[in-house]
Amino acid sequence: MEREWVVEESVAIEAGPRAVYAAVADVRRMREWSPEVFATWVRGRAIVPGVRFVGFNRIGWRVWFTTCQVTSAVPGQAFAFRVSTFGMPVALWGYRVEDIGDGSTRLTEYWEDLRRGGRSAGFVGLIGKIFTGVPAEGRAEVNRAGMRATLDRIKAAVSAPAPAPEGSPS
Repeated sequence: MEREWVVEESVAIEAGPRAVYAAVADVRRMREWSPEVFATWVRGRAIVPGVRFVGFNRIGWRVWFTTCQVTSAVPGQAFAFRVSTFGMPVALWGYRVEDIGDGSTRLTEYWEDLRRGGRSAGFVGLIGKIFTGVPAEGRAEVNRAGMRATLDRIKAAVSAPAPAPEGSPS
């Protein structure tokens, strides 16, 4: 099987684009959504391009951290950040937010593996396998499953509550 370098998953959410964007762009809430992230540390309040944060992650007993930098923050439209470890590029993570009408939004989460070519890519791949237990070739599959869980959690938290049926107590 050929290695996957880019993965994306989408979900429709019954909420407006600004509400969906607000959930994904608040990196302090990432632990609520992601099955791997258990904490984030951000200096400052505003999440704008250029802001750096640290993500603390876990798979089973394995724990590691990554340094991240916001690359895109367009309210109601897009949020993305680059991930590095020891100053070397690892991945690009992002979200596209699209109004699909009727008060609903399509949220697409995407990941691109940046560990390509050169000695540093091999080194980062080795570090990744040691810290996460996942070889670089298997990361896309793990991320796809994580994205589905993340999107389901965001949808559950952000979706507008269904209106109560007529005649039922409120």
